Amino acid sequence: MIERLQALARLDQAFRIHPAVVVLGPRQCGKTTLARGFAQEKPGAYFDLENPVDLQRLQAPMLALDPLRGLVVIDEAQRLPELWPVLRVLCDRLDNPACFLLLGSASPELVRGASESLAGRLGFLDLSGFTLEEVGAERLFDRWLRGGFPRSFLAPDDRASLDWRDAFIRTFLERDLAQLGVALPPETMRRLWTMVAHYHGRIWNAAQFARSLGVTEPTVRRYLDVLAGTHMVRVLQPWYVNLRKRQVKAPKVYLRDSGLLHAFLGLRTMADLQGHPMVGASWEGLVLEQLFALTRSRDLFFWATHGGAELDMVLTVNGKTYGVECKYADAPGTTRSMHVAIADLGLEHLFVVYPGSQEYRLAETITALPLHGLTRVLQAT
Repeated sequence: MIERLQALARLDQAFRIHPAVVVLGPRQCGKTTLARGFAQEKPGAYFDLENPVDLQRLQAPMLALDPLRGLVVIDEAQRLPELWPVLRVLCDRLDNPACFLLLGSASPELVRGASESLAGRLGFLDLSGFTLEEVGAERLFDRWLRGGFPRSFLAPDDRASLDWRDAFIRTFLERDLAQLGVALPPETMRRLWTMVAHYHGRIWNAAQFARSLGVTEPTVRRYLDVLAGTHMVRVLQPWYVNLRKRQVKAPKVYLRDSGLLHAFLGLRTMADLQGHPMVGASWEGLVLEQLFALTRSRDLFFWATHGGAELDMVLTVNGKTYGVECKYADAPGTTRSMHVAIADLGLEHLFVVYPGSQEYRLAETITALPLHGLTRVLQAT
């Protein structure tokens, strides 16, 4: 068991502000385990709406929930949309005796229903797989190869981990999408998902994807929105500044979990990954997700010009702009693009993240550091 102390602390903080909190994330990312851990010392009730008995108990939600006290956990809440207006009434009671923890995969119905009915009463917590802080820096390469899904990361060996990920992909396509209210052909979504895996870390080209799938550009964009909305794909938007240079305006696409990326690419071991042409793009995606987990901010972008200058990530912390460049190398150095980005974007500092263990200065405003060093740097800023 790996304790998710940061997620538990964020959940506790959310309940200090809101009477109801929804935890969103992909299937099998640990939402139920997190909720059970949070509820361990808090008296209340637990409902799992994939359990027919619990689902039946909530067919009259007001009668079932009104007498309850303490923490009430409702797992797979998207299966019962009738809950939202009832929860609004319960959250508005004077001296409210209960608080509500809702768990669910990111279905459009859950997000829309909860946001509309519980506006001003609801906090959101996005949960992904294990972060590097949770598993420890010494297990970096296991986390990179296997990804962050608990059952994949904790599998007894790499073969078992890959088997779990293959089964997860099949189940997601054949069952989960339909349960989340997404009526799309599984084989079409598998083709798109596979194409995105091979485009991982590259500029999104809707026209090329549409031609390959035999659909229109609006249709392929809708398909991509489905994968992004279910936490499978990350769409990273470009950073715009007022320059005379022509800047790239299309987003980049990434598979959010490195383990799923490697499953689509057929990479079974670290040796397979290290010898693959996409090892650098895979490392970039791992760093990107770690940054999102650390900052919990949507203000994370990339920057590129049509002249060739580029920067993997740009983020703002406390009003200052920082750059992050990802390099899969033993001892990375500086490049012309780094100096161009510092000058054009007015960066406070640029960090070069590589899979080593030493931190060292490359220039006055450029530092190379290991991935786990990002935590210390961001906290210090």
